[in-house]
Amino acid sequence: MIEASRGRRWAVVLLVPSLLGALLWVSWSAPVEPQAPRRARAPRTSRPAASPDKPLRLAQAAPAAQATPPSSDAALTVSRVLPPPSPRALKLYQIGKKLGVREPRLEDPCVAPSGTTCSRTALSPFFESLDALSSRGASSPAVISAFGNSLIAGDRIVDIIREELGANFGDGGRGVLTMDRLGPYGPRVRTGFARGGWEPRTLGELKLAELPFGITGIYHRSTTARASSRFALENEPHGTLWWLDVPRAGQLSVHADGKELARAEPQGSGQAQALAFDIPEGTRHLEVIAEGRGAVVLGLVLQHQRPGIVLDTLGVPSADANLFLRAREDIFRTQLAERSPRLLLFILGGNEAKRLEWGRSNLAEVEEGLRSLVRRSRAAAPGSACLVVGPIDAVRGGNGANKLAQRPYLDEVISIERQIALSEGCAFFDIFSAMGGSGSLARFVQAGLVHEDLVHPRSHGLDILGQLITDALLRSWVDAGDPRRQAALAPPLQAAEETR
Repeated sequence: MIEASRGRRWAVVLLVPSLLGALLWVSWSAPVEPQAPRRARAPRTSRPAASPDKPLRLAQAAPAAQATPPSSDAALTVSRVLPPPSPRALKLYQIGKKLGVREPRLEDPCVAPSGTTCSRTALSPFFESLDALSSRGASSPAVISAFGNSLIAGDRIVDIIREELGANFGDGGRGVLTMDRLGPYGPRVRTGFARGGWEPRTLGELKLAELPFGITGIYHRSTTARASSRFALENEPHGTLWWLDVPRAGQLSVHADGKELARAEPQGSGQAQALAFDIPEGTRHLEVIAEGRGAVVLGLVLQHQRPGIVLDTLGVPSADANLFLRAREDIFRTQLAERSPRLLLFILGGNEAKRLEWGRSNLAEVEEGLRSLVRRSRAAAPGSACLVVGPIDAVRGGNGANKLAQRPYLDEVISIERQIALSEGCAFFDIFSAMGGSGSLARFVQAGLVHEDLVHPRSHGLDILGQLITDALLRSWVDAGDPRRQAALAPPLQAAEETR
């Protein structure tokens, strides 16, 4: 009797905080109007500090779903409801509230109006994949190809998108991986454990690499014989090794628990190759071995065929859209078509703004670079949805009242990215405004959520950014379930052209 009474008391103690957290969450659930379209301004004027009256709302519970997917091709009727918040999202909500983070909303333009409603938006292909996963009508994973700079190169921000969507729509596996980390630090979730000599090169380096890149923007070249990289498997049945057939390169071999599965024998053609192989059931480790010096690996794909979310992290330090165009077009298109993504995600803009400030670029180059990257990507994956995420707030050190002042050219870059996104039939997310606008990064700094370089968020700062993108996607998925509401929310495609 005494033990039972204690058990009931502990149950109450554990339950009450969860209920209070959920009630706090729902208390911020009043809908807000979408933000007014952003227009380019020149010369630039300073922004007011962010208002704290629109705090962060992360993956909150929603009223009953309103409608079915707008596509007439949908085989199943799916009720779209925001999933309940995860424990991590609840924690991030509390942190974001203190930082003045605002409700995340993205612009999902209508690409196929139907009278007073909208039959398809820019994100419809991805949302239809979510519908199929939600209804268990999918037979294969929904791949997200995420291109970005150092914000995502270590698999941060996008790890939240992957995990949160995977928790609600299924985990489809890892996807594209690399031989090793780019430096002696950072996580190995998206890389192998390298032994021997592998030299990494990226398209973000000041000195242009002598060999071509694919969609990863990275290659690893063996500098010693028997250099290898080992990957712990997660029951993946198939794999593909992307390699470059360069002259005088050593052979590459793939081994499963020590037994050779496949071998790549260079002929010196200079062409990119794909070595596909089946992995025996029960294999614990996969190893890629360079038999000699000079072997070049562009990436390794470990793929399940089960339904779920797969997010390929294609992040490169120092990258901007123009640098991604350094990837050789035929390799880029072939590899991206092989991945067959349902969502192209571009998280760029910070390096563009810095290069404008330093006089290393101009607005015309910024616009041309992003537009070309979007078009090249969409040509390789014509059935994919597309989302452009603008740059986060950026500051530079100073003295007195100007300490941690906002960097110039952010407004211009955000406006350019929005114009390109909407005119090219992509959705746009202004993460600068969602994180709190001008002054938001200074608040992140004061909270200890930014590295000493005053550029890169860390820890929960990165997690909040990832949750903002996730929630913006989920909210738009629910809104798009009602064609009438979506027609009212989505800006027309020509809106971007009118602001140019």
